[in-house]
Amino acid sequence: MSELLNISVIDGRYKQKVKDFENYFSEYALIKYRLFIELSWLKFIVEEKIIDEKLSADEIKKIDCIFNDFNINEALRIKEIESKTKHDVKSIEYYIQEKFKEINLGRLIPFIHITLTSEDINNTSYNLMINEALNNVYFDNVNELITKIDKLSDEYKSIPMLGHTHGQIATPTTVGKELKVFSYRLSSILKLIKEVKLRSKFSGAVGNYNCHIVAYPEVDWIKETKKFIETLGLEYNPLTTQIESHDFVCVLLSYLKILNNIIKDLNSDMWLYISKNYFHEKANKNEVGSSVMPHKVNPINHENSMANIEISNGLIDALVNNLSISRMQRDLSDSSKMRNLGVIFSHSLISIKETIIGLNKIEVNEEYLNTELDSHYEVLTEAIQTILRKNKIDNAYELLKELSRGKTITKEDITNFVNKLDINEKDKKVLLNLKPRDYIGLCEMIVENN
Repeated sequence: MSELLNISVIDGRYKQKVKDFENYFSEYALIKYRLFIELSWLKFIVEEKIIDEKLSADEIKKIDCIFNDFNINEALRIKEIESKTKHDVKSIEYYIQEKFKEINLGRLIPFIHITLTSEDINNTSYNLMINEALNNVYFDNVNELITKIDKLSDEYKSIPMLGHTHGQIATPTTVGKELKVFSYRLSSILKLIKEVKLRSKFSGAVGNYNCHIVAYPEVDWIKETKKFIETLGLEYNPLTTQIESHDFVCVLLSYLKILNNIIKDLNSDMWLYISKNYFHEKANKNEVGSSVMPHKVNPINHENSMANIEISNGLIDALVNNLSISRMQRDLSDSSKMRNLGVIFSHSLISIKETIIGLNKIEVNEEYLNTELDSHYEVLTEAIQTILRKNKIDNAYELLKELSRGKTITKEDITNFVNKLDINEKDKKVLLNLKPRDYIGLCEMIVENN
């Protein structure tokens, strides 16, 4: 019942498809990551002897238990505190104060959140969320899609079909080679996404370490905060305002948009191939394709995937166009935008899963492909023209244009034309024996080598 009442489709209709993101992009996850950063910083400044306090092994264990035992009920307590403070990060600090009193660590309460601004906690939390969501959920799903495409590509690498350029019949290709294009593109952009290093700042109110130097002038704050950021697996940004500039989040999202568009391109092609009868969709006897047309088996997964990509990309545009812009030392607009990261990745994840489902339903209509190829001998005019050029015939293109442009050419037409040519007999024999279904170039090798 609760899912039926959700306004967002990712928390309602598609909840099961994005459930793995709950630990990374939910409100609960954001609270937990903030708590982790606050506690990690406190332990760090003790370990680095920045503050004049020590922690026993038992006390460290107690602090770690605050995070390790964290659950929904604890998060609700933080939300209760926030309802009074009206500040999400400050409520984490007050929550830790309560916990420290419970475990007899009251002496450390003054050092909770010391030298920090809320954006030190926020930017670091979000970057960790993104990294772990990508590495633990998203990349696995992209790789599953790539693997599925590669499997189909290998299976269909030798099955010829007519090519289409500008929507018109063109030089033949193979089903497998055309699918391989997409797995190669996805693998290439995935590599770039993985190479993006998100940057974090931990330098106080406006990024200058102002209060740090006043309170602890003997500490090398740049060295220490850089060390802390790097222990989290992030890259340190030394030059910021109150907020980290989000430039590399924008780079990551821009790459994600490209990946989304590659998947959209694949689904668009699959939709067209299905409509042209190049593929059959396997029918499930329990499914209904139309409320009034019982024969229908619709390519709904490909359509659904494209729709989700458009939502994901629309939000990416909204963030990329605005995240890296903040008035003077900061305004709050980035905070509201960053909360939509989970929505962006969720719609992209849905599109990936829908595409995989769609690809699992298809089977090639090889008989139809061969019949269509045999009906369009005009696609061989490219090969004939090239042989004529090889034989030093000046007007090769014009001869084939006169024979074929705007016409459907039969095997007999090609045979009659070739027999009249004054060319090398070996080349003539090649052309007379050539069929559209054999005219596939190096498709098989391209699939096997990539």
